[in-house]
Amino acid sequence: MSAGAAKPPAAAAPPPRAAYRHFLAIPTRWMDNDSYGHVNNVTYYSYFDTAVNEHLIRAGGLDIRDDPVVGLVVETQCRFHKSLTFPETVDAGLRVARLGTSSVTYEIGLFRQGDDEPAATGRFVHVWVDRATQRPAEVPTRIRAALAPLLIAAAT
Repeated sequence: MSAGAAKPPAAAAPPPRAAYRHFLAIPTRWMDNDSYGHVNNVTYYSYFDTAVNEHLIRAGGLDIRDDPVVGLVVETQCRFHKSLTFPETVDAGLRVARLGTSSVTYEIGLFRQGDDEPAATGRFVHVWVDRATQRPAEVPTRIRAALAPLLIAAAT
């Protein structure tokens, strides 16, 4: 960086464990590790997907095979903070940042059990669509009811 050049803004600290509303324990598997000896980056996205869909199925009654309205992933993001490895159990924290008419923005934190600082944080956006037409549809009432308790206050 040259003299007088602006410094990039410091990254905000990731949300701690207490900032998440729902948790799912996910054991790492031997196959999750890559040749560097830690969980491969693509596997973090699998953990995000598992945390979101487990909640939608269990708490929202989502029938992934037959419901006429389903959520399609349109955006994902992951920030890595610490490595995870096998054998560990990951606590996937879930919260909802936005619950719109036809879309939901989830935020997920992946924590080692007993750790308050996340190993990774991410976001996952669903757009709910009519299965037959693939056109946007309202978030189903029972799904909305399952997600409402996970909704966090918007940042000011």
